[in-house]
Amino acid sequence: MNRTSIILGIMTLAVGGALAAQNPAAKKSAGGGAAPSVPHGKEVFEQKCAMCHYATSNEKKIGPGLKGLGKRSTFTVNKNKITDDSLRAWIENGDDLMPPFKDVIDATAIRDVIAYVKTL
Repeated sequence: MNRTSIILGIMTLAVGGALAAQNPAAKKSAGGGAAPSVPHGKEVFEQKCAMCHYATSNEKKIGPGLKGLGKRSTFTVNKNKITDDSLRAWIENGDDLMPPFKDVIDATAIRDVIAYVKTL
C-alpha cells in the first residue's frame, strides 16, 4: 500500500470513531436524565448477554430466548411481572441460574439493555 492510502484509512477510522462516539439517542428526556439508547443496549447485549440468550428466538440457549420479552406480561421462569425495575433487579443481582452483572455492566448500560430487550 502506498502512504496516501494508509493515511486516508487512518483518517476514515478516526472520523468514524468520532461519529460513533456521538450518541444522538442519549439526548435528555423530559425527566432530566439521558434517554435510554437502544443501539447501545444492543451492543452491550451482544457483548455480555448473547452468549447465554438469543435475541431473535424464544428457544433456550443457556438462558431463555428473549424474543418478544417486551410483549410478555410475566417472566416464564418465575411468573413475576416484567417491569423495568424487575428486569434491572434481575440483571444486577442474577439468580440461581444467572450471574449478577451489577459489577460488570454500569447502570446506564443496564438501562440501555432493558430498552433494547423490550424491542425484541
